[in-house]
Formats: sequence, C-alpha cells, structure tokens
Amino acid sequence: MAGPELASTVRLMLNGAPVELVVDNRTTLLDLLRDRLDLTGTKKGCDHGQCGACTVLLDGRRVNSCLQLAVAVAGREVTTVEGLADDEPHPMQAAFVAHDAFQCGYCTPGQICSAIGMLDELAASWPSAVSTGPVRLDDAEIRERMAGNICRCGAYPHIVAAIREVAGGD
Repeated sequence: MAGPELASTVRLMLNGAPVELVVDNRTTLLDLLRDRLDLTGTKKGCDHGQCGACTVLLDGRRVNSCLQLAVAVAGREVTTVEGLADDEPHPMQAAFVAHDAFQCGYCTPGQICSAIGMLDELAASWPSAVSTGPVRLDDAEIRERMAGNICRCGAYPHIVAAIREVAGGD
C-alpha cells in the first residue's frame, strides 16, 4: 500500500451495499473490484478501454472500469455483473443463456452490463451513428450501440438475439 499522501478513503454503493475502504489514488475501479473486493466477474481484457470486458454500470451508465479511477467513484453507485441478479437471474442474463450468447464466457459479464446500459440509453432516446429520427432497435442499431464490446469467439448473432429479446423485439 502506498503512503498516506497517495491514498484516499472511498465510500460508494456497490451492488446495492455501502462500501468504504482506503485505496491507492492510482488504483482503477477494475483493479479495486477484482483485487480488493474479489468481484472477479468483471474481466481485465485489454486494460486500455478498447475491448469492453471490464464494463460495469456507474450510476446506471456503462463505463469501462479499467479507465475509471476508484477515487472518482466516491459517492456513486457501481453495479457489476454479480449485482444484477436477486433470487432469479436478471432478464439479460437469462436471455444470454437462452440464446447461447457466449462461447468462452470471458466477455459475457461486460457484454451483459453493456447491453443493460445500452437499453437504458435507448429508453432515453440517445441517438447513435445508425439512428436517424426515432430510434428503431433493429440488429444494426444493436450492433452499433454494442460496438465497444468485443467477443473474440464471434457470438455476435446470439448476443444480438438476446438483447433483442430483452428489448421486446423477439
């Protein structure tokens, strides 16, 4: 652990529960989740914000946790894949299983968090590069909005089908 000049106390809501801990100011949210809090569902892929494997929800919006400093989430709500399910899987998790929307599974937690955030963005009528006028959630729109999440196994058609089901289009 770094000296006191390099550490801060961070208080946040994590998967619905309050968390308080001292962190090195240089620690990313991804490393905090995986290394300090043992929430290993969030994956470290590229560690440069290019693959989406580390996607979590921050105040309901999707972010790459590898690019987010832990001290910057103080006072905010972080939801990881572990925090999505209650007694039953989240509808997006169930749809991913039903549509076989994973191969090796490495990208799946980030894909699921990103898909949930994407549907919230859609509900807020955020435009995309594909949208012109009212947003119509077709396969091209889903692919465009999920472009920040890479699946090296190529399960994209299944991922799109799972998202379409949850959005009510299947």
